[in-house]
Amino acid sequence: MARLRTGIESAFWDQNVASPQCHDGWAKSVPGDPFPVEASVASKVLRPQQFSFLQNELRLPIVVPFLSPTSSKDLGSFGLQALLLKLSSHRWWLTMTGQFRPRKLIVGVKNEISNAEEFDLSTVKDVAKHFIDKALLSFGLTFQYAFSPLTSVLFGLEGHGEKARLRSKGMLYRKLPQHDLTVEVALPQLFLDHKGKYWDVPVSLSVDLASLLSPSGLRWRVGLHKNGGNPQQVNATDGNPPLSLQPGLCLKGATSYEKIIYFWRDKSTAEEGNEEVVPYDVRLNEPHSAVFGVIGGTFTLWLRNGRSFSSSNSTEDLGVSTSKRFEYFGDLFGSVGYSFQHGKFTKKYGDLTRLDARVDISSASEYAKKILNSSRADASASPRLNLILQQQVVGPIVFRADTRIALECFALKNGLAVEDFICSLSYSLKSFESGKVVAWCSPKRKEGMVELRMFEF
Repeated sequence: MARLRTGIESAFWDQNVASPQCHDGWAKSVPGDPFPVEASVASKVLRPQQFSFLQNELRLPIVVPFLSPTSSKDLGSFGLQALLLKLSSHRWWLTMTGQFRPRKLIVGVKNEISNAEEFDLSTVKDVAKHFIDKALLSFGLTFQYAFSPLTSVLFGLEGHGEKARLRSKGMLYRKLPQHDLTVEVALPQLFLDHKGKYWDVPVSLSVDLASLLSPSGLRWRVGLHKNGGNPQQVNATDGNPPLSLQPGLCLKGATSYEKIIYFWRDKSTAEEGNEEVVPYDVRLNEPHSAVFGVIGGTFTLWLRNGRSFSSSNSTEDLGVSTSKRFEYFGDLFGSVGYSFQHGKFTKKYGDLTRLDARVDISSASEYAKKILNSSRADASASPRLNLILQQQVVGPIVFRADTRIALECFALKNGLAVEDFICSLSYSLKSFESGKVVAWCSPKRKEGMVELRMFEF
């Protein structure tokens, strides 16, 4: 089943969405935005660990390609990432990752050679200068230490050659009875909004306590978050920052209830020792037809309100720049959907076809405003239709397409407008029981990367 906790996680500041902009492979979603498509939710496996698992599995050094636009156009979007160093013991590990963007080097060397009247020592020196251009490279350090099986800390530092400022972060994880405690600080923190724009918040601090799902379907969460400094847009200059990223100190609580009703469900398992019927992924081994729903509420208290932003250069975000961030308010959110799967994903051909359709309302109050007076409502208030199609290509290879559509688009004369779309190919690894290598591409963001995902939908 698709992730039913996306709604409650989207209300807070620490939901990770996959992004090649950083070495750790994720940015944060913006609270209050429409729920992100499922394929964009980042892997739960830390980026350095992904490289380590794949190298152990393939017994070869791994170099992973990615696509990520930069502010410097001559660097290009294509790059390569690899694990350069790994040190570890039973309590800690330290890794170094590196990224290389070859376009500027290739173009520079080509121009030097083509423009040279004759190939001499001076030409060699000019060519050599391009190989030591620091803008081509970036490095990331990650260190994790486990005080106990229930408590660990993580520190990260990364520097990009074309940028003067380093990115740093620190996290504390603590497993409590039926709860998870997370403390996170980043300088700066990268956020991705529903329009595909990136924002850097100079200082971001979060403390969150989240419950595990109870047998009754209830879960709750409470968090304290602080934004410091004015958000800056990355790789662009237009638009205004979302209200939830403006400076301030916020206390937020949320609770939700989820329910799944199966029309039919095949829970039979493979015979032990029969390799022919062992599924490529145990999470895709259950044919079914089901409906599901989630309803929840949030309460937000801004203890220190930030100032409003305005811009004369953009009309697209006019509703954001002129709107007011209330000091305290409550809201409701919800989702309802249908899921169908054919096949158990055990055969080489035609044994997996799956469709998930879900309608999300991220803010019931904003949607009510839109119905009563559409001119004053936030553009993100409309319900979103999320469609997920998965189809086995051959053996462990699966094609997947995730689409998000604003339902108000059905009323447009110009036809249906797709708000977000991500397509991917995955290769399931039987040795991990539920592990797969996913290569995804986002045409809207002009980004793509390769990830290892384990025990994820």
